[in-house]
Amino acid sequence: MIEIDGSMHSGSGTLLRYAVALATLRRQPLHISRIRSKRPKPGLRPQHLSVARACAELSGGTLEGAEAGSQEMLFRPGPSLKGGNFQFDIGTAGSATMAALSLIPPALSAEGPCRFTIIGGLFQDFAPSFFHLERVLVPILRTMAVNVRLSMIRPGYVPKGQGKLVVEVVPSRSLKPLRLIRQGRIRAIRGIAIASHLDERRVSARMAERCEQDLSRQGYDSGIDIQDDTTAVQRGAALAIWAETDTGCFLGADQAGKPGRRAEAIADHVAKSLVEDLTSGACTDRHLADQLVLFSALARGVSEYIVPRVTDHLESNLWLVEKVLGIRTGLAGRHVTIEGVGL
Repeated sequence: MIEIDGSMHSGSGTLLRYAVALATLRRQPLHISRIRSKRPKPGLRPQHLSVARACAELSGGTLEGAEAGSQEMLFRPGPSLKGGNFQFDIGTAGSATMAALSLIPPALSAEGPCRFTIIGGLFQDFAPSFFHLERVLVPILRTMAVNVRLSMIRPGYVPKGQGKLVVEVVPSRSLKPLRLIRQGRIRAIRGIAIASHLDERRVSARMAERCEQDLSRQGYDSGIDIQDDTTAVQRGAALAIWAETDTGCFLGADQAGKPGRRAEAIADHVAKSLVEDLTSGACTDRHLADQLVLFSALARGVSEYIVPRVTDHLESNLWLVEKVLGIRTGLAGRHVTIEGVGL
């Protein structure tokens, strides 16, 4: 049995989500304790439960202690991973994107293609936006032979959620290792500014215009698309930008709106974050750095990449794959190496 102390390192729900995903892949029971014990609201939240239940359904497994607030859970995955269509409703504005990120790895070893429809939040603080997954993570994963496609059916924001995304994954028996050690020259900086039910205040246009101005002052040309949405169940907004380089690097930055957060403040934050990561010479952004750990661990061979900074989430994910998969990882300054075990 895999034993995980959920309070280790970042102590976040990411440990639970990724541990369940890896246990599903290994067909190995998982006992996780002290789940999010250091958080203001400790224990399982609906977005974490949705991943555990999804992995149980995908594998025909069972769960004990899988309820909101629980700080201990036992997961016994089933003997095989079936393909097919699945739908999961988080029931809150909990991150549908984090759920998607956790379900892609086990789906790579399924018996057939998987299609996940996930309902929840798509744009919020402390989670990747839909656009970051679609425009930054997915292009990198495709270079690793991960066949995945994301579609946004409806945006979703805090507090009501009800966003909807679709994740389609084709199984793969061999992932290629990742090697991103030179940033290279920036080919383009693109972005999307989305606002729902806020067109009278020109929120999307204001975010785009201010962000382009900020980037221009730093010497970067950019083009940001403007989207005014009317399908979301509430008002909301988000801005995402990303840079592509001639060495195959993708770096992004994003932020969601919330009451009292002006469109111009969002633009300033997003532009500043991307410029900081680019000027560090990194080959990933600060969030992509930890998102790539699981996929690199599942590739056959050594992956290596340069990160802009070492975060708690990066250290947590490196620790987790070492513990669950028995692989070796390295962190020399900002240079990450991961000796993948293969799917």
